[in-house]
Amino acid sequence: MQLHYQILGQGQPLVFLHGLFGSGDNWGAIARYFSQHYQVNSVDLRNHGCSPHSDTQTYPEMAGDLLDTLNALGADQIHLLGHSFGGKVAMQFATQYPQRVNKLIVVDMGIRAYADAHTQLIAAMQAVDLSQAQSRGEVDKALAAAIPNLAVRQFLLTNLVKTEGQLHWRINLPALRANYAHFQAALPAHYEKPCLFIRGERSDYVRQKDIVEIQQQFPRAEFVSLPTDHWVHAEQPQLFIQAVEDFLS
Repeated sequence: MQLHYQILGQGQPLVFLHGLFGSGDNWGAIARYFSQHYQVNSVDLRNHGCSPHSDTQTYPEMAGDLLDTLNALGADQIHLLGHSFGGKVAMQFATQYPQRVNKLIVVDMGIRAYADAHTQLIAAMQAVDLSQAQSRGEVDKALAAAIPNLAVRQFLLTNLVKTEGQLHWRINLPALRANYAHFQAALPAHYEKPCLFIRGERSDYVRQKDIVEIQQQFPRAEFVSLPTDHWVHAEQPQLFIQAVEDFLS
């Protein structure tokens, strides 16, 4: 399927992929900054943002979605950057279509299998009776018991939209829940061109032993650690921009 995207700037295409429950909007100021030198494409993955919904959502399918979208845009050679879940999609795309990727950047994600950290969030969102809710504040209160972290709730609430007076989730929650086991699984990725892995020093997504595993499958990988948790680009945007610029140049 062709995905929804936003384009800023001109030049060499630089494609941004968001994490689980996110959208292309997440890149905000980062995308605007890089649009000074690149054609920045901020993509919504299937079942996210404004992209189409589907009952299935495998990494090969998502790589195929990106290929369809790039073909429609006439973008033959790209730099590809993905955060978290989007980092796995980026690695899958580079594995399937290495001829389309000049440089790959993966932000705080490895290739190992991950424990379940999200189905309880999906269940909490599904449990809210949106037919009775009139405002974002009411939905936030309804989520608070199951999701006490305010920052997490605020992020999830970016997916709450109103159409014809009715609130609804724009992400496809049933499909995300049904496909979550696939999202967790280890990724048989391999890519031999230059690539950069940026990790958060306080995050447990990329541990030291993960680096060894990554190096086996990405022999030209470089690694940068920044003083952040998992949301590297949001917590230290200037350091993140510098790391990406240094690699791309």
